[in-house]
Amino acid sequence: MKPSLTHRELLTQPESWRRAAHAASSATGLPVPGERVAVTGCGTSWFMAQAYAALREAAGQGETDAFAASEFPRGRAYDRVVAITRSGTTTEVLRVLAAGGAPTLAITADPKTPVMDAATEVAVLDWADEESVVQTRFATTALAFLRAGLSPSGAAVVADEAERALSAPLPSAVVEAEQWTFLGAGWAYGLAQEAALKMREAAGAWTEAYPAMEYRHGPVAIAGPGRVVWSFGPLPEGLAGEVAATGATLVADGGDPMADLVRAQRLAVAVAESRGLNPDAPRHLTRSVVLSG
Repeated sequence: MKPSLTHRELLTQPESWRRAAHAASSATGLPVPGERVAVTGCGTSWFMAQAYAALREAAGQGETDAFAASEFPRGRAYDRVVAITRSGTTTEVLRVLAAGGAPTLAITADPKTPVMDAATEVAVLDWADEESVVQTRFATTALAFLRAGLSPSGAAVVADEAERALSAPLPSAVVEAEQWTFLGAGWAYGLAQEAALKMREAAGAWTEAYPAMEYRHGPVAIAGPGRVVWSFGPLPEGLAGEVAATGATLVADGGDPMADLVRAQRLAVAVAESRGLNPDAPRHLTRSVVLSG
């Protein structure tokens, strides 16, 4: 069977990340240390915004909030707003940029869209654009671009790790499961949410995502044989034993969470294909949400 478009695009991520790191080295409009920053997007882009916000704060570079564009607070003071939008046409994102106030940076894949005029600065990652409805390459490349703005030296290491994640086999128990729960702490929580979204979009799967320390507070009740608990980054102390006691399959390799997200993307494609679904044609979804009025 010919590989899906989604599968072919996700394979190109390591090189896209390397290009993003190079682009970030000369980019204008990236947040600088000490600025109070808001990051926004919709869907996958919102989860990348959450990951970057947590990374930036952890790096000590300044207070950083992340919002779904539809929930962006009006009247709150920021030094800079960063918007992630693959299509450059998403209505809610364009409304945030049009509100004015702080300088804005838009990260997009398409230089022929309204976002070019809506933002103060625009970073065009056109080499990471996708034909797929389901986002893989652009989202992680945008995050790689932002990560490189925080720490340029780590990009090559993460890309190398992602290449290994692309070739490592997926355990059959993980592909054949009936339910998947993704966990992450700090910036990895945004990636856990993105992994769950990929499974829903591509495979119509029952997936959930939680901050790792919150998993004991109720969600562990659904763990059991034939189900998967997948941790992005280290598990809290003692949780591995608790998951094992439920009979669920645990995935917790402890590598870079962004590289591990590549494996979760591969899983989404594999589960879709095992169910006779086409990951390139997710139900009820379009490539961009453009609202009327």
